[in-house]
Amino acid sequence: MDQLGIGAINQCTTSGLLTTTGAETVHDTTVTICYSLDGKQLTKTAITNGATPTTDHNTGAAFTALIGGNSVANTPGQGTVVVWGLQSDGTVKCAMGSIEDLDMDDDFVNAPDFPAIKGDIVPFAYTIYKAGATAGVSNIWGTTNWNATGVTATDVNIGRLPNRPQTS
Repeated sequence: MDQLGIGAINQCTTSGLLTTTGAETVHDTTVTICYSLDGKQLTKTAITNGATPTTDHNTGAAFTALIGGNSVANTPGQGTVVVWGLQSDGTVKCAMGSIEDLDMDDDFVNAPDFPAIKGDIVPFAYTIYKAGATAGVSNIWGTTNWNATGVTATDVNIGRLPNRPQTS
């Protein structure tokens, strides 16, 4: 078999153990992430209080705000999935998937779709981001605190992006 005709696999070989918690908008990884991008082996040292991207890697525009249910009484909010990736120089990028409605229990009516992933990043985690029934009117990824009222951010560390996000 011609090995030159087989494309390189972009993937992480170690988990960075991403965390997004607390009254802040920064992120942390607790260990070095080893990853392969276009066949080249790379590493990203552990991140402490890293600035969370506020623009979508796919569009270059600010992330779309999720509408929380507290804007109108007895109204459910919205949720999405955001993929975290690393470029060859170790820069962290994020891309937002589809925005979907939640029910009054803050569960997805329909699971969000992953965003398209550009070939210049390697996904190392994704976050299920929800602005539930008690969240305020405008919740913006990277700007709204992870523990804001009615907001949840659930991190999933990955080696490669799965077929669909695990939402429960």
